[in-house]
Amino acid sequence: MKLKSLLLRYYPPGIMLEYEKSGELKTKSIDLLNLSSSTDVNALVEEIQKAEPLITASRSDQVKLLIQRLQDKLRQHSNHKFYLFKVLRAHILPLTNVALNKSGSCFITGSYDRTCKVWDTASGEELHTLEGHRNVVYAIAFNNPYGDKIATGSFDKTCKLWSAETGKCYHTFRGHTAEIVCLSFNPQSTLVATGSMDTTAKLWDIQNGEEVFTLTGHSAEIISLSFNTLGNRIITGSFDHTVAVWEADTGRKVYTLIGHCAEISSALFNWDCSLILTGSMDKTCMLWDATNGKCVATLTGHDDEILDSCFDYTGKLIATASADGTARVFSAATRKCITKLEGHEGEISKISFNPQGNHLLTGSADKTARIWDAQTGQCLQILEGHTDEIFSCAFNYKGNIIITVASW
Repeated sequence: MKLKSLLLRYYPPGIMLEYEKSGELKTKSIDLLNLSSSTDVNALVEEIQKAEPLITASRSDQVKLLIQRLQDKLRQHSNHKFYLFKVLRAHILPLTNVALNKSGSCFITGSYDRTCKVWDTASGEELHTLEGHRNVVYAIAFNNPYGDKIATGSFDKTCKLWSAETGKCYHTFRGHTAEIVCLSFNPQSTLVATGSMDTTAKLWDIQNGEEVFTLTGHSAEIISLSFNTLGNRIITGSFDHTVAVWEADTGRKVYTLIGHCAEISSALFNWDCSLILTGSMDKTCMLWDATNGKCVATLTGHDDEILDSCFDYTGKLIATASADGTARVFSAATRKCITKLEGHEGEISKISFNPQGNHLLTGSADKTARIWDAQTGQCLQILEGHTDEIFSCAFNYKGNIIITVASW
């Protein structure tokens, strides 16, 4: 094995190794999830060298410099003030969803008008209209981090794969017998997973357009799915109150997470694939050990349904958003509530951390989005201007652009 190059990954902090093995170029990452601005760099480099044979003594100075750059980035905890930059009247009928590519240079919108549109973020120019679905385009995604392909899932029971550059349709995936309501690319961008009201999820091969597996076992609609960071497992959340974890390369169910007593609203892995977070209409979130499927904590405190939940990039913090109009931040280690975000006058349907992990973004039925301090719960900014409820909002990878979406 021969190390070719070292690359930085800012969020979450890490170093990517490009190396050659048997004439083939491969990559692996050294995750530095516990890195702080006060970490002893020399001691950390020694640890890395012991654990990773590719990092030889001759590379130690280079690794030190990279870690120092990551520490500099951590010190720049953004206190960015956001201002209204563009208003896009996107479609002739209400929107269903929005997604950014990794850099935030462009984004996509799905709509009841049966199309998905691709937009340039800086200019607000419409780059492509993706036409061909025969019903509502509901679920949409880029194949991040690459960003060269787009998947669209529709109430017409099909999923389509498109070129982000040209708008050309590569494949139409057919096989579901009811509406497709969620989808996701695996991190390697070789598979698309679709979840449907027909109670199944399907994995599709991006290259040849063929169905790879059908994941069966839920007894009600699948409304959320996502891959873990490694891409070797996929998680599905259902209205049957359960979450299932599957092997992505065999389609085998690994285990079912049973414990919620109402519909699942969100289900996702943390970055290092050790924990699974599930949110439910039963007003709780549950934290599960991803290795054995055992529940390790139930996060309580909300007075109404949990509509969204998320980890920060490092997996240290958990945020929950509820129909009770509040959000909460929990420590993943202690499972205790750190702070409560109060101020919205309607349900909060979307919550996400900025890449730096110090701020939270919420979107609410009160027609505003808010930015919060993740540690103190203080509201830092109210983003106003929409005339309808905000159902989606997101940061870009750098954390300096926010997109907010109201259905009308």
